[in-house]
Amino acid sequence: MNPPLAFFGPRPFAAALLAATACHAGYAATTPAATTDSAGTSSRIAQVTVYPGSATVERVARVAAGARSFTFGCLPASLDSASLQVQADAAVRVGEFHIETKDRDVTPECASPLEGQIRSLEDQIAQVKAEQEALQLAQRYLGNVAGAAPGTPEPSKAEARLAPASAAQITATAEALRQSSQNAQQRQHQLERRQQALELALKPLQTEQSRVASQQAQVVSVTVNLATAQEAALRLSYQVRGPSWQPSYRATLQADKASVQLERLALVAQSSGEDWNNVQLTLSTGQPGRATQGRLPRPWTLDVAPPPRPAAPAAAMMMAPAPAPAMRENMAAKTRALVLEEEMPSFDVSVLNKGFATEFAVPQRISVPSSGQRVTLALGSQQTNAQLFTRIAPAEEEAAYLVAQLQTPPGVWPAGPVGLYRDGAFVGNGRLDFAANTDSNAQGSSLWFGRDELVQVRASAPEQMTSSTGLTGSRTERRTRRSYHIDNRHSSPITLQVLHAAPVSRHEKIEVESHYQPAPHSTAWNGQPGTIVWQQPLAAGASASFSAEHTIRHHQELELLERH
Repeated sequence: MNPPLAFFGPRPFAAALLAATACHAGYAATTPAATTDSAGTSSRIAQVTVYPGSATVERVARVAAGARSFTFGCLPASLDSASLQVQADAAVRVGEFHIETKDRDVTPECASPLEGQIRSLEDQIAQVKAEQEALQLAQRYLGNVAGAAPGTPEPSKAEARLAPASAAQITATAEALRQSSQNAQQRQHQLERRQQALELALKPLQTEQSRVASQQAQVVSVTVNLATAQEAALRLSYQVRGPSWQPSYRATLQADKASVQLERLALVAQSSGEDWNNVQLTLSTGQPGRATQGRLPRPWTLDVAPPPRPAAPAAAMMMAPAPAPAMRENMAAKTRALVLEEEMPSFDVSVLNKGFATEFAVPQRISVPSSGQRVTLALGSQQTNAQLFTRIAPAEEEAAYLVAQLQTPPGVWPAGPVGLYRDGAFVGNGRLDFAANTDSNAQGSSLWFGRDELVQVRASAPEQMTSSTGLTGSRTERRTRRSYHIDNRHSSPITLQVLHAAPVSRHEKIEVESHYQPAPHSTAWNGQPGTIVWQQPLAAGASASFSAEHTIRHHQELELLERH
């Protein structure tokens, strides 16, 4: 009897499993190569100044001694060629420069960094699939060895001749088969999960690569002629359209101290075609793209209009000569004036009418990808005193709101959204705009910090009475009365603001007479005639009442156009 072959012991199966997983060991030991500058240029982005709608990018390169030219390659096609500026150290004499635009497809040195990341992920997926195939091969081998198990085909003569000869070998073989199969199944599951994670990471990169390829199909190179006596630094700055930053704020009210902490935030995003990696970032409120010269007044002349010309017959009108040159010029001037009146307001909506810009230099270096992803930056905080009001418009809503009136802090504060917090609790979102004053007598901005549930408001139903006056009853008189009652349930005094809308006559034949109790603080609150405001302190636990009576008189045959 031939002795049993040695490869049916436990060791051969461990060796088979080791051979199947050797690919995984090589995969785990392989790490992606460090990313390099695929543009093949020695320049780097050192500093970026972001404006609302544009950015100024400064690149720095080291030029060797004796160099006669240097090319800044792979620049975005969206750069403004008129904004190019070249500066160098004292050891460099800078001559002329020229610009060249090429397709990205024919410049392999300008390949997107996404391509390297995509290739790395594709290589890892291929390694995972190779290991899965190796495991499947090992499982098929184990299945052939265990072919004598119930439900499997009859073993061949060769397999029967290679069967173990002793019970110990049978036990060892069965245990090796079980352990090897279990390890292979677990490893197969891990590889499937690994492949799913890699494919999930690959999909957004491929989507972004397609988007960038469609939007940034061209690149620009700038070649500078120079003469260098020794190694020195060469700087190129240019402007690109599209990058922008949006101001955002967080306002935290401490009601007991009547103070508000304002935190500046900034949302930065760009899709210029080049990533800003580890750059010195500066945010500016300036507008370099706006007009540098304002409009001047046109002359205002007065003259006597010429007498009207007699009407010509219809036939003669058909053959009328063209307007005189002076008339044509006058008509063209009127047309231009109408066009200016229609178009100019659209350019002035988002312009900040400030004399100087405020810049925020971020202390740490920042990376902003060219994918349009928003990066949030904290720009510091400032503590400011506030005047607190409990503002009520009882005719509109029987509710009181806590309002903080802030004075304009030093510097430029662009309008933007603000998150509102009262005594540490989030109450909602608002808008901070110091240019839109809420009080004609104050410079600042009002922030509403939600409802004040400890102030009770009651508004009575309007009382109306209409009658006829005059000797012949030709005039109509209408009286309207509104009254409001306010209760302060706070344990401390509050400053009350009660708003009321009064009728305003815009025609000389309509008479309006109003009486208030008590006398209002202003009859044109926020610069709006007819907006009445009562403002007074209200002690803890105290109540206050307000009333307004309006009398409207007009001719009986006159039809009123009333907007309320």
